[in-house]
Amino acid sequence: MPARHVLLALAVAVMWGLNFIAIDASLQHFPPMFLVALRFALIAVPTVLFVKRPDVPLRWLIGYGLGFGTLQFLFLYWGMAAGMPAGLASLVLQASGPFTMLLGATFLRERVTGPQLLGVLVAVGGLAVVGWQRAEHASAIPFLLTLAGALGWAIGNICNRQAKAANPLHLTLWMSVVPPLPMLALAMAVEGPSRIGGSLIGFNEPGAVGAVVGLLYTVLIGTILGSGLWTWLMSKHPAGVVAPFSMLVPVTGMTAAWLILGETVTLPEALGGVLVIGGVLLGSLRRRVKALPNNTVPQVSVALAATPGAGQNSAP
Repeated sequence: MPARHVLLALAVAVMWGLNFIAIDASLQHFPPMFLVALRFALIAVPTVLFVKRPDVPLRWLIGYGLGFGTLQFLFLYWGMAAGMPAGLASLVLQASGPFTMLLGATFLRERVTGPQLLGVLVAVGGLAVVGWQRAEHASAIPFLLTLAGALGWAIGNICNRQAKAANPLHLTLWMSVVPPLPMLALAMAVEGPSRIGGSLIGFNEPGAVGAVVGLLYTVLIGTILGSGLWTWLMSKHPAGVVAPFSMLVPVTGMTAAWLILGETVTLPEALGGVLVIGGVLLGSLRRRVKALPNNTVPQVSVALAATPGAGQNSAP
């Protein structure tokens, strides 16, 4: 890639890593389930008005929205609100890569090579170490909720792959139309109208301004700008050249969480993180080299499967 394209790929990884800091700020004021509905509503309204609906089967569009949009962010935001550190959340969400590979092999009959299987085992070993450390030092429930979010992302990836959209960015934007209503209904039932209403009028409370800024960052920078740049890069270069940059998302997320939020990780957690990133990278790189011609643009990439969330959008 030209140097300027490398810089763009690095910039996207930074945008998506910082997305977890933005989510953490938003959760200081908004209840998590309502925050998911609000995030996607802000994208869905202009999408319906100004973006042409992708020509894909409706079932795969809805499945993508339910998996990637609804389940992933329901459990991610819930897990972070329950105590999952932002930096570790950016790491655990990378489990979507091995989950996508396993779901593809199970439901789409995709062949899993030896290196891919080894990568899955390494990544799972790393996640086991992180989960064990979470259970030792804090509740394991936030970790398990975040892991469930990674599974939701993987389900969305399978639907994304089956949709075979000619314009992946349009599919990503239209996916945002699915989560707002079910998430609003769930928020009303679980979090209640009074808590939701309070978050919409209590902007004089500490952290309220930061929460709004975090929400706008997630929508404008993490989702629209980050996904747009990533999709453009994937259209210009082979997937195996671009996709490894997504492995910098948890590095950025954990570093930013340390610098901004003062989060720290134990040595076993750090070693587990290395195993997760290495395992995902091992499996995804070998797969792209064998399965894709040089100029093929995939609908879903295993290594992508941020931000700060989905094939195209790693930005949670």
